[in-house]
Amino acid sequence: MSPWHFFAEHRNEILAATFDHLTLVLIAMSIAIAIAVPLGMFIVQRRTLSSIALGITSVFQTIPSLALFGFLIPIPFIGGIGRRTAIVALVLYALLPILRNTYVGLTGVDRSILEAAEAMGMTNAQILLRVRFPLALSVILAGIRTATVITIGVATIAAAIGAGGLGTFIFRGVAMVNDAVILAGAIPAALLAIAADILLGQIERRLKVL
Repeated sequence: MSPWHFFAEHRNEILAATFDHLTLVLIAMSIAIAIAVPLGMFIVQRRTLSSIALGITSVFQTIPSLALFGFLIPIPFIGGIGRRTAIVALVLYALLPILRNTYVGLTGVDRSILEAAEAMGMTNAQILLRVRFPLALSVILAGIRTATVITIGVATIAAAIGAGGLGTFIFRGVAMVNDAVILAGAIPAALLAIAADILLGQIERRLKVL
């Protein structure tokens, strides 16, 4: 059976898996952004904490994705089989790019701009929110863009612990030694990653112009 014939016959199942995959990614990215961006803002003037935070999130990136899913399964409350464990793992993988870019963007603001803000009587909090953050926004978005593409790819492994998504076709195809079934999961996942990269890239470029 050709891949396109398989796509036509199973289009509803593929669309449902794509929706599940996208849901996993959106939930994980929302949580990762809610954690990493405020944390990056908090550590921007705290060198010791910044080293610790960036070091811990870097460790998560070094753990193979399937191993990380396996490590999380036995942990109470956040572990088990299903979406909850998958979302936790995806959040951990997405933290580093967002946190690192937030920190780099906020600390990379021109010193003369910061000195001008201080001369105007602005507090550190006001400088952070009104000066550093707007100027660093495009860099932060670049981190979110990278994390989103990574998360879409890693989310295919979530099928191994019963979280659904496009990985179900990939694992099924590997078990059946069937290229058409593998492609039914791989192609939509690749298209999602490309679409997300293009969309976030356009937003990033607009922010750089502003």
